[in-house]
Amino acid sequence: MPMNAYSYTLLILLIPLFSFLLIGLTGHKYKPIISGLIGTAGLLIVAVLSYMTAIKYFWTDHVEGTAYTSFKAFETTWLHLTDNLTINLGVLLDPISVMMLVVVSTVSLMVHIYSLGYMKGEKGFARFFAFLSLFSFSMLGLVLATNIFQMYIFWELVGVSSFLLIGFYYDKPSAVSASKKAFIVTRFADLGFLIGILMLSFTTQTFDFQTLVSSDGPALTHTGGAVFMGLSAMTWALTFIFIGGAGKSAMFPLHIWLPDAMEGPTPVSALIHAATMVVAGVYLVARLFPIYSIVAPDALTIVAWVGGLSSLFAAIIACTQNDIKRVLAYSTMSQIGYMMLALGVSGYGGHDGLGFMAGNFHLFTHAMFKALLFLGAGAIIHSVHSNDMREMGNLRKYLPITHITFLIGCITIAGIPPLSGFFSKDEILVAALHHNIYLFAIEFLVAGLTAFYMFRLYFNVFWGKERHYHHTPHESPLVMTIPLMVLAFGAIFAGFLPFSELVTSDGLPFEAHINYAVAVPSVLIALVGITVAFLMYRRTSAAPDKVASALGGFYRGAYHKFYIDEVYLFVTHKIIFRYISQPVAWFDRHIVDGTMNLIGNTIEKSSYLIKGFQSGKVQQYGYVFISGTILLVIIFVYLW
Repeated sequence: MPMNAYSYTLLILLIPLFSFLLIGLTGHKYKPIISGLIGTAGLLIVAVLSYMTAIKYFWTDHVEGTAYTSFKAFETTWLHLTDNLTINLGVLLDPISVMMLVVVSTVSLMVHIYSLGYMKGEKGFARFFAFLSLFSFSMLGLVLATNIFQMYIFWELVGVSSFLLIGFYYDKPSAVSASKKAFIVTRFADLGFLIGILMLSFTTQTFDFQTLVSSDGPALTHTGGAVFMGLSAMTWALTFIFIGGAGKSAMFPLHIWLPDAMEGPTPVSALIHAATMVVAGVYLVARLFPIYSIVAPDALTIVAWVGGLSSLFAAIIACTQNDIKRVLAYSTMSQIGYMMLALGVSGYGGHDGLGFMAGNFHLFTHAMFKALLFLGAGAIIHSVHSNDMREMGNLRKYLPITHITFLIGCITIAGIPPLSGFFSKDEILVAALHHNIYLFAIEFLVAGLTAFYMFRLYFNVFWGKERHYHHTPHESPLVMTIPLMVLAFGAIFAGFLPFSELVTSDGLPFEAHINYAVAVPSVLIALVGITVAFLMYRRTSAAPDKVASALGGFYRGAYHKFYIDEVYLFVTHKIIFRYISQPVAWFDRHIVDGTMNLIGNTIEKSSYLIKGFQSGKVQQYGYVFISGTILLVIIFVYLW
């Protein structure tokens, strides 16, 4: 495909950047709503360009039956390091980047529209939309990166944007703490990412994605090399790179920042922590998938098990939480675990690459239904001014649109056909079954838990006993409900996209079928989860308390998130701070600073003692000169 035919895609990056600068520099000069309209109009143009690119790339310019090509619509050299190693900035178009363009632009546009109503009257309205535009620019730059160093630059910009949006309510201590926690935890993970980049580029002498995944490139033709602890340099490089992805995607044990990040405004949760930023880790592994699969299968095994265990861990915790946004946060962690596992159990090419296709398919469908669920949660919170589901009940008669759209999201994430979640989840289970029966068993169990905790949330909020509300709950304005309806439409119909013909590990289409031996049991276990939730939470009863008591310590552990935060606090405060930081601080204060202070004090005292020699008195200088001369004469005569 001719590069210049897609040169307009550079505007997809420049428009949100321009919106950020315009709103950030001039937003205080006009009415707040103007800032919102500028940001929303910019994302509308970006969404139109993204959809136009997807249609043109996948259908108009593609020859049926051939592999989808990868090409750079724009590229310029930023830094020239060596003859072979340069850092370029540009726009790379291939199936996964074009797919992510649709995801990011769709969700971001819906969040912008929704925020016009949700954030109305908030102090810092213009600042909020400036940060949204900055995030959109950063995420789109990450998606379209032509090389891994450009991705790292935008990766860090995404982290900054997340910090700003989570801590939007900067006068609220919990929000400030949450933003710092997210920033610090992901920085530790990103150190691993940077180490991996340096190892990969040292081994291959390139940052360029096309060169890295080329069949005759330095990465895929790399053999042998340095071995440490039984693993090759390439395996270590890709493992370190995955650490960065695991941090951004909140995989265990780097997940602790995600639940706390719910302190940000709910639209932020939908944009960053449901559909876009948290899937950056999945996108990173998918971007380098040929190397993982062919050169470093051991690293891919790590990806699979981290994803599977994170998925189960988060699903169990989600069953016990009462804050609706935290339930959705752990749900997000669980679903991303699904995606990671799918990539980890995938081979390369054709049906062997089923997991790759399924993971990206679930990324696409999840973006629709999880953004829908988060924005629906925002509409609920907007109505009752509480996050606690125990303070809610029977809201279906007050919030009819929110109720129906939220129910669609719950059915979709539960994997009930023919909604989109069924198709993508089923393909992941099939891929897992063919690769590892234990990973399949984990995700099969997670399917039932997912249906249970989502309908536990649904029945608690929309059914059950009506609570005493401070004021009569009411449906959100159209500017908030229209995005819910659009995303509900996406959640229903996204599963009918012929994804196996669009996004595959080798670019070649293949035909995927429903495996009824997997699909039927997975639907049945989801129905079991829904039924249990119905019996326990449809009406107020003592059943939940009885189950909690029967589970005893296990329930308490899950409710307290298995005390992972406490473990981190113990390790940092009781071990690192006490036995490492305090001794280092003592050494710095007493040895380093003490040595410098001693030198300074010695010079000061010496200067005080000899300052009389610089008095400026001629008589004193003459006395010293004559005395010195006499002394020298005596010494000379004595020695002679």
